[in-house]
Amino acid sequence: MAHLVRIGTRRSKLAMTQSGMMQRAIGHALGVADADLAEAVPLVEIVTTGDRVQDRRLMEIGGKALFTKEIEEALAEGRVDVAVHSMKDVPAEQPAGLCIAAVPPREDARDAFVSETFATFAELPMGARLGTASLRRQAQALALRPDLTIEMLRGNVDTRLRKLAEGEFDAILLAVSGLNRLGFESVIRERLSLDHFVPAPGQGALALQTRVEDTGAAWVAALNDPMTALAVAAERGAMTALEGSCRTAVGAYAEVAGDRLRLTTEMLAPDGSARWRRAAEMADINGRDAMAQARAMGLALGAEVHAGAGDQRTPS
Repeated sequence: MAHLVRIGTRRSKLAMTQSGMMQRAIGHALGVADADLAEAVPLVEIVTTGDRVQDRRLMEIGGKALFTKEIEEALAEGRVDVAVHSMKDVPAEQPAGLCIAAVPPREDARDAFVSETFATFAELPMGARLGTASLRRQAQALALRPDLTIEMLRGNVDTRLRKLAEGEFDAILLAVSGLNRLGFESVIRERLSLDHFVPAPGQGALALQTRVEDTGAAWVAALNDPMTALAVAAERGAMTALEGSCRTAVGAYAEVAGDRLRLTTEMLAPDGSARWRRAAEMADINGRDAMAQARAMGLALGAEVHAGAGDQRTPS
């Protein structure tokens, strides 16, 4: 059987798990039998710069685009037909000729508190060592507990859990969605409040990126979840206005409640000493221009927060 759709993916266990989920979904949409999936909808493994460099924060080596750059190049050059990304890793601006064609249903967007010793974030003792590579999580944790010692933690999920088990940290923060997808739900001690820990824009969602000319493919429409796409559009609008990157502590979360979309977005000082937050609602979530309106709401709300916060980037 000839290749129908080639999927570009990172090699990490989480990326391969997520891409495998999409491989099965795309195959189902195309009517491919499970036995033929590997040939008809192959996974093409691509090592990104973000995967190769594990000893520094992303903001020190070029930002989260380093998890997508090489895959986007393969997509633009026709070596793969779709890229599967964690939405929170996708930069605000799309490269020329590429687009986010579909957004599948979202997983749990919350952050997870993981510890060998302590049952909740609130139970951490004074000066406890908390591991994270996220400036957002750092700032939000310090806003609640300025006594904590934040220590840099990178690597794949297995590596982070091993470092925790070996006693390098008292606790670590991870995304609930990744732990759920990997079958590691049992390590989660607490699912952190969406109020105290507003997630990264797009956290818990996947992005299916294609060439612009391929957006009309039938399988693309089959994988898109309109309400998740709407929420993510609002969050990414806020991210764009806030210059959301690994150098800024930015959170944005939108959810559909009834017939309304509610967006909360915030920016924090990296040391947690100040935070600026706004919320807004959109009523017409089923209109023809709903996606554009959601993004516009995010842009406007993000601009309000940015105006209040000023420049809160950490030095490069």
